[in-house]
Order: sequence, then structure tokens, then C-alpha cells
Amino acid sequence: MASQKMIVMDVIKKADVLLEVVDARFPDDTRNSEIERELGRLNKPFIIVLNKCDLVSKESLEKAKNRLSKIAPAIFVSSKEKFGTTMLRYKILEVADIQDRNITVGCIGYPNTGKSSVINSVVGRGKAPTSSISGYTKGVQIINAGSRIVFLDSPGVFPFDEHDEYIQGLLGIKDSTHLKDPIGVALKIIERLIEGNKEQLESFYNVSIRDENSYDILEMIGMQSNYLKKKGEIDETRAAVKIINDWQKGYLLAEEL
Repeated sequence: MASQKMIVMDVIKKADVLLEVVDARFPDDTRNSEIERELGRLNKPFIIVLNKCDLVSKESLEKAKNRLSKIAPAIFVSSKEKFGTTMLRYKILEVADIQDRNITVGCIGYPNTGKSSVINSVVGRGKAPTSSISGYTKGVQIINAGSRIVFLDSPGVFPFDEHDEYIQGLLGIKDSTHLKDPIGVALKIIERLIEGNKEQLESFYNVSIRDENSYDILEMIGMQSNYLKKKGEIDETRAAVKIINDWQKGYLLAEEL
């Protein structure tokens, strides 16, 4: 844990501008306010990159951008659809405001938010590391992205602590077999779906939802799936595992697109 934090801080120290890559589906959950405060303390410019924007409705993206733009410039990117990388290039040049040399860009974020895919999208095919940085953390390389932009390619990812397990479940970093509290994670998924795509939740599990809370809905899904224990009680853990697996396999979307 400590070494990972040191790597993140090393990237921050050496970069002219930072990209904080967040998952556009869960922008607030995948931000790191502690790191953002540190960037402010060091007076380091940064851009919030909302990756995977192809998985979120335009309305939700605009709301997130309006909210996050009060903290730092926010750019939509879809590495899969090759969208937003040109705008990101322009924003890097604008925010860094360096004229006489190349701009060193650090890329940081939680695992599975798509840090590497964002770098690859901006760099483009045919690019290769041009040099290793003498004295830098082992494994860190400079990658030339053209237009005076070079990336620090390093494992600059935020470490999770024990309170972030539900985020790891939402992002698919941990599958159901490695979660300590699968029921809690499943309840979070249900809450997301109720908020953004209730109709799909009802249709997928063939349930009718009115004013039930997330736990009641978990039991409804368990009953509908015939996940029962010997005495006829609902097997909540088995139902939770099914919901987590369905979510992580992409059968369920956080909102209607």
C-alpha cells in the first residue's frame, strides 16, 4: 500500500500536468479527493478525464461535466470508440501552458478506470517508448504522443482501502468470489439500477418494484430465481452473487442510454 502511494506521488512530482482518469459511469466514486487536495497544495494543474463515456447517456455526462468542471477541466473520452482524444490533446496544451519544451503528462486513477487505454488512445498506434528516465522509479518510461506531449508510463494507480470494496465490486476489480461482503455490494448495484435503470432491473429479473428498499428487492430476486435454503428461507448470498455476476458481465447497465 505504501509503495503504491509513493509511486503515485512520484508521478505527480515529475509531471507538468496530471490526468485523473475516472469511470464516467461512477465519476464521484472513482475520484480521489485526497489526491486532488494534494494537487492543489502543490499547485499542479490537472484534468479530470471521464473515460468510458460511450456507456453513459449524454444527459448524465453533461451533469457530471458541469459538476466536475468546478474542480478542474473535465473531458469526455471513449477509448473504445476513439472519441475525445483530440479534445484531450488541446486541453493538455492549454492547461500546461508550456511553450519552450515538451509537456510531461502523468496519468493516475483507480484500477479499471482505463488509465492505460487513455494513454494508448492519445499516443496512437505506431508509437513506442523513446527512452527510460534515468533515476526514476523502475519501469517508468517516456512515451512520445506527438504535439510536444510525452507521457510518464507508470503504474500510477490509487490503492484501495478496506472501505472501497463496493467500488471494486462495481468496477469488476474483484469478482463475487473475492468479495468479503457480496450482499453489501449487490445492494449497491441494486441502488444504482433503481436510480438510473429501474425498468431494466424489473425486466431482467422479472420483478415488479414499487417502494421496496434494496434489501427487499434482493429478496424478491432471490425468490424469483428460486434461490431457497432447506427451510424455505431465501438464500440472500446466492442471490447477491448472481446480481454481481450479471452486473460484471455487462448484462445490467447503470442507466438507460
